[in-house]
Amino acid sequence: MNHIPSDLLRSFVAIVDNGSFSLAAEKVHRTQSAISMQIKKLEEMLDKTLFIRDRKEILLTADGKILLGYARKILQLSEEAVLLLKRPELCGSIEIGLPDDYAPRFLPQILARFSRTHPSVEVKVCCESSSQLNQKLRKGEIDLAIMSSITPEEEDAILLRSEPILWVYNPQHDILSQRPLPVAMFPGSCCWNQSALHALDKANIAYRIAYTSASLVGLQSAVQAGLAITILSVSALPANLQQVPQDIGLPALPQTSLMLHKNKGGQQPLIDALEQHIIAEFNSYREPI
Repeated sequence: MNHIPSDLLRSFVAIVDNGSFSLAAEKVHRTQSAISMQIKKLEEMLDKTLFIRDRKEILLTADGKILLGYARKILQLSEEAVLLLKRPELCGSIEIGLPDDYAPRFLPQILARFSRTHPSVEVKVCCESSSQLNQKLRKGEIDLAIMSSITPEEEDAILLRSEPILWVYNPQHDILSQRPLPVAMFPGSCCWNQSALHALDKANIAYRIAYTSASLVGLQSAVQAGLAITILSVSALPANLQQVPQDIGLPALPQTSLMLHKNKGGQQPLIDALEQHIIAEFNSYREPI
């Protein structure tokens, strides 16, 4: 056999994503013994060992990591093929909004997936702060908004992802010992700013707002130059900046959640179609192994 059945790949990916054979079995609606037999069959087909089995945690071998990348692509293409062939014929325009700190990580794949299945739809993108997006959504100016929140239980919203907020700095500059501590922030009273500054106050750490920018690039530039520290989510952390070490003593910050909100008065077929792709992209996204 020179091809791999998709059900074997689906079970393989489920094991990796859920961290155990038993949880994967629940995810794909099979028994644990059936899952084990599928992996045995998959390893026999490939003549490769995919999992390291002498530890309590589920770890991939080097061959397993190679297969994982292909498995995700194959399953995603299969899903897109079904969506493409079953899609309603949609046209028109739709606008999605999200903060610009999340756009580079998630937006390209969302737009690519949607374009492949609905090539006649024009997609407009609005990158602004969550508070500004919330106002636009309430006015009906945008159709969908991905907004960050520190309270994930929100009515009429879908939780896409939760992740830590980090104190971020450039380790090439001596900035952490300065007092008052220079901080770069987005303007306004967003929930992130309030949480971070309240945490500094509670920890009795003197600080000053040294830089403000509505642009993520503006904040990152100040931090890269060694002029301030800032707060970023894990998804927005660039390669040239690092998380402030915990032993420095800066206070812990809450997690942030990405929530998907919809305009109930918009063109629902278009909104529902893009919503489906957004959810699929976040469900398939995994941190690099």
